[in-house]
Amino acid sequence: MTLFSLVATHSDLDLETVGTLSSGAADVAGSVNVPAVTLATCNRLEIYAESPSDKPEDVSSAREQLIDAVAESSGLTRETIASSFCTLMEDDAVSHLFEVGAGLDSAVIGEREIAGQVRKSLAEAQSAGTVSGNLTKLFETATRTAKDVGTRTALGSRGRSIVSVALDIAGDMRGDGAEFYRGASVVLIGTGAYAGTSLAQLIERGVSDIAVFSGSGRAEEFVSQRSEALQAEGRIRSLAMEELSQAFRSADVVIGCSGGNRQITAGEIRTLAGLGQPVEQGGRTAPLTVVDLALSHDFTPDVADLDGVELITLESVKMAAPSETEDSVEDARAVVADSVQQYLTERRERSADDAIVALRRHTQQVLDEEMAKVRKHHGCTAASEEVEFAVRKIVRKLLHTPTVRARELAAEGRTEDYVKALEDVFGLEVAPREQAVPEDSERRTPAKRRRAEDFSPAELAQMAAYLRQVPSGGFCRHHRPGDFNVERLDAVRHIQPAEPLPKAG
Repeated sequence: MTLFSLVATHSDLDLETVGTLSSGAADVAGSVNVPAVTLATCNRLEIYAESPSDKPEDVSSAREQLIDAVAESSGLTRETIASSFCTLMEDDAVSHLFEVGAGLDSAVIGEREIAGQVRKSLAEAQSAGTVSGNLTKLFETATRTAKDVGTRTALGSRGRSIVSVALDIAGDMRGDGAEFYRGASVVLIGTGAYAGTSLAQLIERGVSDIAVFSGSGRAEEFVSQRSEALQAEGRIRSLAMEELSQAFRSADVVIGCSGGNRQITAGEIRTLAGLGQPVEQGGRTAPLTVVDLALSHDFTPDVADLDGVELITLESVKMAAPSETEDSVEDARAVVADSVQQYLTERRERSADDAIVALRRHTQQVLDEEMAKVRKHHGCTAASEEVEFAVRKIVRKLLHTPTVRARELAAEGRTEDYVKALEDVFGLEVAPREQAVPEDSERRTPAKRRRAEDFSPAELAQMAAYLRQVPSGGFCRHHRPGDFNVERLDAVRHIQPAEPLPKAG
């Protein structure tokens, strides 16, 4: 397997393009024939996938499948998609995901929301059945690394996010900063992850009047699930369509984070909020702040042209995001770098396991074939058993050094050298176990029963001591003869069983 990722972020593209690419992103991984996880946030679309081998044609084929899927879901031309994505391979893809999860590649450096989005992306891929064992390990480790950055560095302790910066900007624009929110009235549009984060931030800032609206009709459920958790009962209410206009007219801030297909226009804002209407007819004189946190935009750009309305978008947040101190960023990068190195080392060692298994399977097959010939000529005598016991012991000793060497070479990143040696010397083909036996497949052959010679002398002695306490024909010392029955190993068959237990009464 070869890991690669397709990356389109705010660093290289405008957010409008990123938003268009992300439309339908949830269905991309399920429409291709390769393991994949899609990470779509407010400022990025990234797809992590595995090709069946490191052959250039296999990697290219997997990449083309993903580009076709994104083109179909977004409606953009294939050429536009191909030019929008940057392709990262193997170690570079790992490092990038770990930095993303830690908030080091965000518009707001050190944002904490992205770690939850990385975790959610994995959960969605697992639910859809598009993820592999390797990708699961990758995303789980990236999530743990983000947690380490949050607990071990000053960067994580600040708790900044896209939402918190947007609300800071809104407070500063209204002139009162944090004090503005204590008496503010807010309308929140949307019920997704960003809506949940926005709601928590508003409660934390002391907002006492929050009205939630959802075009999908989920506002009431959203409010009921969060009111008690946020200890904000009575401060949050859901809005019906007929209540929307009144809520807009009394609102100080309107926050959009629904990401739906329909955008609210300047004309609709003017009507809903009563802009330009006489006060006696329900018009308003106070300014209105509109915060658009949806990647695909909940409001049309001309809302910014309305008198008395200030529009804050993700682009505004990106430009106004506070810079972090160099020391905090460097500390976070050091934590990430250590985690990346540890993950890559473990990953290389896991790749060596495939080679070790192939070598042991080969030697076991040869041994079994030769022992079958011995038994054919000499029968299952004590002599043949002694020969097999001795041969197996020799094989285990012979395999010790190649096993140790495989792990050493893997740690050095030279697993391919080891695999090549096995192919050249033994003619073995080393296939990843995940490819050979998929995780969701049933066991193809029954588990092998251990033979007497596979037990150590200590194990045999322990078995013998226990069997002396077992009645003849019994299963264990706690049951009478006839309750259960089990065939005993030849190696302990000569042991005399205990006397039968006396009958009750």
